[in-house]
Amino acid sequence: MLADALGRPLRFIVTAGQVGDVTQAPALLQGQIGEAVLADKAYDSNALRAIIADMGATAVIPSNRTRNIIIPHDANAYKQRNRIERCFCRLKHFRRFATRYDRRTSHFAGFIHLA
Repeated sequence: MLADALGRPLRFIVTAGQVGDVTQAPALLQGQIGEAVLADKAYDSNALRAIIADMGATAVIPSNRTRNIIIPHDANAYKQRNRIERCFCRLKHFRRFATRYDRRTSHFAGFIHLA
């Protein structure tokens, strides 16, 4: 899910549970403009950092502990990442969203639009 600076959802992609988040990030970031992209350690990849640099934004992503060379990030800017977590929390207050009763992706995506 892509959210703005206030934590409001802008874009989302529904995928299977075993699909890694970092594989969907380029599609979510396509056409977006911003100063920084804040993400957690799951998004730490050289390819994604290159895409963010091509956008003209700063990647605020902590390095995964398995990375050989640690790439520093702005810890103060990273504190703002809690806004996307609060966005997920607001959505999970809806029981239907949290438990994923819908079998069809289109129904689940439609409910996210309503929420």
